[in-house]
Amino acid sequence: MGRFFGTDGVRGIANDDLSPELAYKLGWAGASFLVPGGSKGKIIVGRDTRISGDLLESALVTGICSAGVDVLKVGVIPTPGIAYLTRVLGANAGVVISASHNPAEYNGIKFFDSTGFKLSGETEDKIEELMSGKDRRRPTGAGVGNIFEVPDAVERYVNHVVSTIAGDLEGFTVALDCANGSACTVSPLVLRQLGAEVLVFAANPDGVNINKECGSTYPQYVQEIVRSHRVDLGLAHDGDADRVIAVDEDGEIVDGDFAMAICATHLKREGKLPQNAVVTTVMTNMGFDIAMKRHGIDVVKTPVGDRYVLEEMLTRDIVIGGEQSGHIIFLEHNTTGDGIITALQLMRVMRDTARKLSELKKIMSRLPQVLLNVPVKDRGQLELATEIWKEVRAAEEELKDRGRVLVRPSGTEPLVRVMVESDSEEEANSIARRIAGIIKKKLA
Repeated sequence: MGRFFGTDGVRGIANDDLSPELAYKLGWAGASFLVPGGSKGKIIVGRDTRISGDLLESALVTGICSAGVDVLKVGVIPTPGIAYLTRVLGANAGVVISASHNPAEYNGIKFFDSTGFKLSGETEDKIEELMSGKDRRRPTGAGVGNIFEVPDAVERYVNHVVSTIAGDLEGFTVALDCANGSACTVSPLVLRQLGAEVLVFAANPDGVNINKECGSTYPQYVQEIVRSHRVDLGLAHDGDADRVIAVDEDGEIVDGDFAMAICATHLKREGKLPQNAVVTTVMTNMGFDIAMKRHGIDVVKTPVGDRYVLEEMLTRDIVIGGEQSGHIIFLEHNTTGDGIITALQLMRVMRDTARKLSELKKIMSRLPQVLLNVPVKDRGQLELATEIWKEVRAAEEELKDRGRVLVRPSGTEPLVRVMVESDSEEEANSIARRIAGIIKKKLA
């Protein structure tokens, strides 16, 4: 796999490049580095609903225990739930086995430190050094790790999420798409505990239907549901529920850009937006920048990836940041993106302003944006593909200040992503297809 850690943990095809052997090594090396010497320590382990979850969990947990560290197993739970539980249960680290929004054949292993934050690149490098070494010391006798179940893990996390908004959500009717993933265990409980009426869909995981024609990467599903039911909004999570894409009462998508714009301006009105700033990535639509400037809110841009967003938030003392994908961090409430908390914050604005989501989303106008994913053999070859970058420069000259072009390798899949914005959707489509064609010719 080359370097094991990518932009969001270790990810690959389960039982292939992400093998049980690799999961074992990750468990041993992660536990050896993250738990201080001489201390037995404990690491929380949770997972999503993929069929490969049992396989990888067994290997990972074996590795952790072989390093002399106890495991607290919490079962199927959203990724942000692991971040929260790691902090409140006083664990040395937390690990989630999930490939988030990716198809079922993928899986991943992602670590959180004792404070609930994802590991730094430097820490990941140290763990990789241990994985590559031959000296794997293992305790014996009473020194080996034990495995303990945490039966109230979901309940603890549900209660925390419910506590992140004051009051209730009575009077709301919500169409909820759980992506056949870990949202099934939490999101319906949270909304119902707050008094909302919830119509639940894609909540029957069978191990292979996670994210399949449902969830935040396939919002058409929840759009159809909203248009055929009388609801106030639709919500679509991804496989590990760290994202959410909303749909207004008319069935129109309200993605992460709109959600951040709505929530950031409301926080500013309440005097709860330190620095009057929000952090986004280079993928954020130019319409967001225009809207924030109109409301006197600064926009800080980072490369794609929530770790970069979080770094800027912590450095600049900014409380909200995220991505167009619906992965949004509310630092007051959790240390990582949390799709369920994001949904509650959005509904809170609806409740407090007594406005429909279709009205709130008028805060910004989206420039036509086209995003194409091009399968490639080796995404690492993109950087040196001069013909591709020549075409990108030509497109940028063509657009000038009417739009922009962004071409980048996926951080988790063998894809190159092509994003084009223009004041003309036809032009954006044409340019995106042209660049995608060259990428396919040179790298596929």
